[in-house]
Amino acid sequence: MKRLSILGSTGSIGTNTLAVVDHAVGEYRIAALAAGRNLDLLERQVAAYKPDLVCTADGETAAEAKRRFGDSCRIVHGKEGILEAAAGSGADLVVCGLVGAVGLPSAHAALQQGIDLALANKEALVVGGEFMTAAAARSGAAILPVDSEHNAIHQCLRGEDDGEVRNLWLTASGGPFRDTPASLLDAVTVEQALRHPTWKMGPKITIDSATLMNKGLEVIEARWLFDMPAGQIKVVVHPQSVIHSMVEFVDGSFKAQLGATDMRHPIQYALTWPRRVEGPLPPFNPVGAGPLTFDSPDTDRFPCLALAYQAVEAGGTSTAVLNAANEVAVQAFLDGRAGFTDIPAIISETLGRSSCASVGSLQELLALDQDVRRTALDIAGERSRSC
Repeated sequence: MKRLSILGSTGSIGTNTLAVVDHAVGEYRIAALAAGRNLDLLERQVAAYKPDLVCTADGETAAEAKRRFGDSCRIVHGKEGILEAAAGSGADLVVCGLVGAVGLPSAHAALQQGIDLALANKEALVVGGEFMTAAAARSGAAILPVDSEHNAIHQCLRGEDDGEVRNLWLTASGGPFRDTPASLLDAVTVEQALRHPTWKMGPKITIDSATLMNKGLEVIEARWLFDMPAGQIKVVVHPQSVIHSMVEFVDGSFKAQLGATDMRHPIQYALTWPRRVEGPLPPFNPVGAGPLTFDSPDTDRFPCLALAYQAVEAGGTSTAVLNAANEVAVQAFLDGRAGFTDIPAIISETLGRSSCASVGSLQELLALDQDVRRTALDIAGERSRSC
């Protein structure tokens, strides 16, 4: 049995991973589950999968977990607990479904220990791509993309010569405001922005999809995953979300990965790689997919994508600054402290105020992340008071 540690077990990636485990009876053993504060769901998961180690958000939730779970598993909590779940649970594969830069230290710790990483936390590579890929190279661990777009590219590159690749093409649904005039974007509500037309995801990634920042973060992620310059990573709007991404080769040929819009497929591919096995989803029916259309992204209406390209091309810690500012801006929007179009404005101003020089260690990078968040919070507050 392959031993799994699932970071973010009560979130979308975690629950879908456990659905894949349920389908593959006898293939996997759950070594560790790390969750936040959803103890009701976590309790059901502990009863069903009997992990050796459970991590919760803090001491208070850990005490409540101890009361509920008794001696059925070892309970840890907080940042140190997540590190233990990632690197000290005896897992063969860590599934990182944590949201935001908080996922970087645990993902990095797993790679340092030579543990393969199924990565859904794109921010870990956006913030610390150089540290992550260096750790994987030193230990021999694999970084297996779980994001549907990068998983699709990973599949399309299978068996191909990297030197024959001209461009990578990331597909984007366009989000809920694909056809919304720019003049109406100022009035967008949180409820409207959370209505993604294709995927069911958590609130942060759903807002990122609505601003197209999610695609910008994926460009940066692809730069590190596939060692490809940003200029050779293209974005195309594909509203049907049937083609999950494509690879263009030097002879003009394209390879595309198609399938259902269901995260269980890329998760299963990451768990079983390099094998393919029968999955829980019904076969894809190309006849029933209907017409497939493509369009260019509108970076005038959605400037977050352009900001991401600017950051990755600037290098240094620019992408870490971009990510921290985006997380602050998105949370301000979700909390009602900023408007939808304030999100790119906060990011742009934060980039302008922040130093983007290189750092020498992961600790310095995390310290920078905290400094940038304080700057972005100040900018968000200034914009809120001026409205």
